[in-house]
Amino acid sequence: MTKDIEVITHSCIKILEGDRRIYIDPFQMRREPQNASFVLITHDHHDHFSPEDIEKVACKTTKLIVPETMLEKAKTVESLVGEIITVKPGEEYTFDGLKLETVAAYNIEKPFHPKEAGWVGYIVIIAGQRIYIAGDTDETAEALNVLCDIALVPVGGTYTMDAREAARLVNKLKPKVAIPTHYGSIVGSKKAAEVFRDCVDLSIKVEVKMMY
Repeated sequence: MTKDIEVITHSCIKILEGDRRIYIDPFQMRREPQNASFVLITHDHHDHFSPEDIEKVACKTTKLIVPETMLEKAKTVESLVGEIITVKPGEEYTFDGLKLETVAAYNIEKPFHPKEAGWVGYIVIIAGQRIYIAGDTDETAEALNVLCDIALVPVGGTYTMDAREAARLVNKLKPKVAIPTHYGSIVGSKKAAEVFRDCVDLSIKVEVKMMY
């Protein structure tokens, strides 16, 4: 079910859909594949919107998808991609056959990701599977309403949920598989993934897929 999903580092995720490659928040890429069909950006912090890494994965046919509030910042990389597309939280979209839903991503009591910024997580729908990439978020009302088969959630704490908080959210969502992200480099130790695994219900499979 998750063989076509990679967590490269931090919140940098790659999903294969047939011969198409979808990158979410490319960051600290060690290779320059320049083969992205789509690049999805959750918000404009440097560890999620990295022009240097977009250049490594994008090509002239790449569609760059960003929150509407990021449009001006996204234009700084428009020469690297074929098209820039904006999205709003809480909507459904189809781009060249790729089905997406957006979910508001924000902090409840922390100041780092305000709701009014309009930042997002994504639900990518591939072969009937709903893959939730939560972005930088807490356990919000919007997150609790997500229906998904696979959930990729931040566990590093400080700027997002920590491992125990992320496990609590996953236990409520009840996906088939949960994958921890947003730890091991900028924030959160490598041990966060194991704490997350230990706190997730046994009925949910946890896969730790961080490459580096």
